[in-house]
Amino acid sequence: MFVLLVGLLCILDAAHSARILGVFPAPVPSHYILSNTLMKGLAEKGHDVTMVSPFVDKIPPKNGSYTNIVLTGFAEEHERMVKEINVFEMEKKGILALLPIFSSYIEMCEQTINHTDVQKLIHSGNKFDVVIVEMFINDAQNVLAPHFNAPLVLFSAVGVNTWINQLVGNPQPLAYIPDVFFGLSGKMSFFQRLLNTVAYVGEQGMNYLYMLPQQEKLVKKYFPNGPRLYDVMYNASILLLNSHPSIHPPVPRVPNMIDVGGLHMKPPKPLPKDLQKLLDGAKEGVVYFSLGSYLKSAFLAEEKRQIFLKAFSKLKETVLWKWEEDSLPGQPANVHLAKWLPQQDILAHPNVKLFITHGGFLSTTETIYHGVPALVIPIIGDQMLNAGELVNQGIGLSIRFQEVTEEALTDNINELLTNPEYTKNAKSRSKIFRDRLVSPLDTAIYWVEYVIRHGGAPHLRVAGLDLPWYQYFLLDVIVVVSVATLVVLFVLYQSIKKISSVCRKQKKQKLN
Repeated sequence: MFVLLVGLLCILDAAHSARILGVFPAPVPSHYILSNTLMKGLAEKGHDVTMVSPFVDKIPPKNGSYTNIVLTGFAEEHERMVKEINVFEMEKKGILALLPIFSSYIEMCEQTINHTDVQKLIHSGNKFDVVIVEMFINDAQNVLAPHFNAPLVLFSAVGVNTWINQLVGNPQPLAYIPDVFFGLSGKMSFFQRLLNTVAYVGEQGMNYLYMLPQQEKLVKKYFPNGPRLYDVMYNASILLLNSHPSIHPPVPRVPNMIDVGGLHMKPPKPLPKDLQKLLDGAKEGVVYFSLGSYLKSAFLAEEKRQIFLKAFSKLKETVLWKWEEDSLPGQPANVHLAKWLPQQDILAHPNVKLFITHGGFLSTTETIYHGVPALVIPIIGDQMLNAGELVNQGIGLSIRFQEVTEEALTDNINELLTNPEYTKNAKSRSKIFRDRLVSPLDTAIYWVEYVIRHGGAPHLRVAGLDLPWYQYFLLDVIVVVSVATLVVLFVLYQSIKKISSVCRKQKKQKLN
């Protein structure tokens, strides 16, 4: 009887187990942290998971089935490109400096599809119940979903923005939703709204005139018998967003946009003994400085490096600096270095009083979650937007990288360390972030399983996706109403003109 019961439970469990393919080609460690957390979470639920990414999972999940297809060489090549381009100097060149990076990601998209192990997967005849693709200038990879006859789930490492709204028919009010590359708030001046509109038009033009045609070429090359890219792009079942109202202001969301911001957050673990001793003994508090996993402090120019060293040397607080080399010339006594640091566990320590960060989305999420004030030095991408939000929420201050001087850095650090309002606001925002009915990871898993249970969940798809652009923007209605109005005005004008003429003739006849 016991054996029969166990067998029945195994059968029921297998019935609920799904085959899930995840494609996450971005060679950026912070992106991998998010995607890996999601895919391992699905595996732990008993699903059969296959994950395509540039990184090796050193601690695979204990439950379920987990296959790691590694895009060998991607991470190393990307790190070389970042160092070669010198991302720290990109702000001087403006938004056009991003074009080479965009172009490289199109090449990376093809390299992913053409990778030996991915080609084996494509031609393997395997079946999947759902395909999850991270959005990162890789639209051609969305065609893997219809190739495997599976629903498509999109995953975005950032929140709502102009790049993704169109994919699910989400409204895009340019009057209060700022462009991801500008550090603007929802309350914009006339000039800022003008700039926001021009940026939107420019980005959409670049997307439809260059980016998407390049992606369509890849689809035709590698999936000659597959569907058109444009038929797949707008057919995602759900869109998982690494966002939450505690991070960014509330904006419109159609039903299949799901907030899962903070899904990578975990309860703090004990720190390594030497680090625990350092932080416990920092009676004046700790300033934690990290530029994340994508940027590296070791790439800083000598001039900027000296600015940080001089500013830190003035502090009575202990400074913990993520520094990727073995030594740092001129290192002050209160500055301690490490090539890698467990950021979440450090921010959870009560002695950490300030986080100096580049404003990446994971770092922004973690500083809010742990209620630690931040000094943001944004450098690239959405970091300007994230910095602006932390400033607007009263959680931190921001300095543009090119404007970092010893005086500006010192003044901002002292303001954040001595003004208790920043800590108060950070703790308040942390409570909002944590106040959820269900954890973000469980939310993401639920919705992926929901898509599988309901055959792609087409009932969540808004009708606007099926409308031609001129109908979506009511241009046909505007034209008809405008023409009708002009016709009515013309008829009225002619009628008044004719009546006026008759009246003049009658008056003339009376006078005669």
